[in-house]
Amino acid sequence: MLELDELGRFAARLEAVGVPYMVTGATAAILYGQPRVTNDLDVVLSLDDAGRSALLRAFPDNEFYVPPEAVIRAEQARAHRGHFNLIDLASGYKADLYLAGTDELHHWALPRRRRIAWSPELTVSIAPPEYVVLRKLEYFREGQSSKHWTDIQAIRAVTGVDESLMAPWLRRAGLEGLWARMISGAESG
Repeated sequence: MLELDELGRFAARLEAVGVPYMVTGATAAILYGQPRVTNDLDVVLSLDDAGRSALLRAFPDNEFYVPPEAVIRAEQARAHRGHFNLIDLASGYKADLYLAGTDELHHWALPRRRRIAWSPELTVSIAPPEYVVLRKLEYFREGQSSKHWTDIQAIRAVTGVDESLMAPWLRRAGLEGLWARMISGAESG
């Protein structure tokens, strides 16, 4: 289950790193939709060499599992789907960090991320709901997991999305039919 202090522990350090980032995945779906169980934190970030150095300083290896710098550098070199994990050694809580690379949707969403007060001391960047829905539609198409369908329905009901912002991305990704099925109220199966 998502624990507030676990997310805060990662997010406060990401804030200190000073690179553009946004919380996405199940955590964003929970914030925009309805509560459900999740075991980790998904984050998209734009990471240059200076950001990598700052990240390594912010997550010391006596408190977190951090991959070797060479691994992070290799993931940075990937144009698409670069990623690595950070794990809190005390709690076992994991953050999956996905690098923006050349992914156009990541680059569209990062400047549109929303800032929310997580606690009186911490403000966190969250992916826009349209991005979360678009990614969850992609993941649903890939794996047919009903959790993505349920998350999308909850986001639409609780927060809503700007369909005009989503339309070009739906076309590019070939998701228009799936989106039409979603808004018609069809079941996931």
